[in-house]
Amino acid sequence: MTIEHFDVLIVGAGLSGIGAGYHLQARCPDRSYAILEGRERIGGTWDLFRYPGVRSDSDMYTLGYSFRPWEEAKAIADGPSILKYVQDTARDHGIDRKIRFGHQVKRASWSTQDAKWTVEAERGSANELVRISCNFLFVCGGYYSYAEGYTPEFPGTERFAGRIVHPQKWTDDIDYAGKRVVVIGSGATAVTLVPELAKKAAHVTMLQRSPTYVVARPAEDGMANWLRRYLPSRLAYGITRWKRVLLGMYFFNLCRRNPARAKQLILGGVRMALGPDYDVDRHFTPRYNPWEQRLCLVPNGDLFQAIKTKRASVVTDQIETFTEKGLKLRSGAELEADLIVTATGLNLQVLSGLQITVDGERVDLARTLNYKGMMYSDMPNLASAFGYTNASWTLKCDLTCEYVCRLLNHMKKRGLRQCTPRNTDPSITEEPWIDFSSGYFQRSLHKFPKQGSRVPWKLHQNYARDLMMLRFGKVEDGVMEFSGPPSAALALRA
Repeated sequence: MTIEHFDVLIVGAGLSGIGAGYHLQARCPDRSYAILEGRERIGGTWDLFRYPGVRSDSDMYTLGYSFRPWEEAKAIADGPSILKYVQDTARDHGIDRKIRFGHQVKRASWSTQDAKWTVEAERGSANELVRISCNFLFVCGGYYSYAEGYTPEFPGTERFAGRIVHPQKWTDDIDYAGKRVVVIGSGATAVTLVPELAKKAAHVTMLQRSPTYVVARPAEDGMANWLRRYLPSRLAYGITRWKRVLLGMYFFNLCRRNPARAKQLILGGVRMALGPDYDVDRHFTPRYNPWEQRLCLVPNGDLFQAIKTKRASVVTDQIETFTEKGLKLRSGAELEADLIVTATGLNLQVLSGLQITVDGERVDLARTLNYKGMMYSDMPNLASAFGYTNASWTLKCDLTCEYVCRLLNHMKKRGLRQCTPRNTDPSITEEPWIDFSSGYFQRSLHKFPKQGSRVPWKLHQNYARDLMMLRFGKVEDGVMEFSGPPSAALALRA
């Protein structure tokens, strides 16, 4: 059986995978590559999620690519606009011609003797096994399972006479016009859904176990739109991008240094939006400090407007059971509903759920250390794109793509075939992969790699520090181990 071979294989044709394709073409034009995409369309998250009002919770000046200016007026963009942006990028740079659709990657095996990965994918509805080899594997498949979202085991769901749907499985036939809708959850998806559903529904209730910090921001960036009128597009985009990065870093650091002040600012904005009579303490004051979980962004305060006009409401309580007519709560209250939406989170996974072996040994990713937020201890020639938790996803992914290209060019220049992060420092201690208290992270932390107590094993969630390390730092940093062709003795043993 002849196995097709590429210099680089990219897993995933979403926002990260298309960005990786661009960087490879621009910085490593002599390297062959292909993108394996399990679904039949480009876009990843922005094609998968179809629920009403789906949008980014980051501004497009930082969620957009560094190399392609965002030129629409909206700073907080809707899902279809982001999908079009990704599709246009793929088409304009010929990246779409490199994509193999319907290839669900399942396994990857590394051979030190051959200095290559053999990747196994299931193709099409028949799950035909396909093997493709590569010198470098770049996993850009996101951080959660596309198969299904996370829904707790609620008692009594079989009794409910209406429809129950998770936003990840939203379909066009779901009718909510004139209906009573309950949205379970208080995260980014819930605060997006509620004001959008409220436009047509009879009433929408956001049922939350505990509150989340919610911040209103203008849907458009006036400065960005002004700059675009007078400056070249790339220059205007670059200025706005850095403005947004620096403001985001400033506010995150304020939350960590002076959480009481940050909390006062956020809740002051909520009180101003909802008025003095609204119970902000109960419904919008979390038990944790700002940025211990991700903040929820509501453009033009649309959630608050829906509450003020009585088209939506917030209930803070716990579910005792589903009933025929809706939900019975721990407090004894009952919520009647025609449609219940479980905006209860995602099922996280590492490296797209791949089974990975290195020289015949199965790798337990939870026992590895994360290197520079993109590679894994003792795993050769493999990187993954993973964005920030406290800023836009693409900021880190762009830097990761640049670094992968630097690494590939360095290896080619020196005639090297293998690069492997190795921790040989016994003073490095393990820490949790991420310092985030959100339920969907905590549920899955045991599956993820650890981070170390010092760089390059430490994740700082800081764009400026990462830029200096990944764009300008040494590739040969004393931690990355390089090797050339296998020795004659090793070849003889093989």
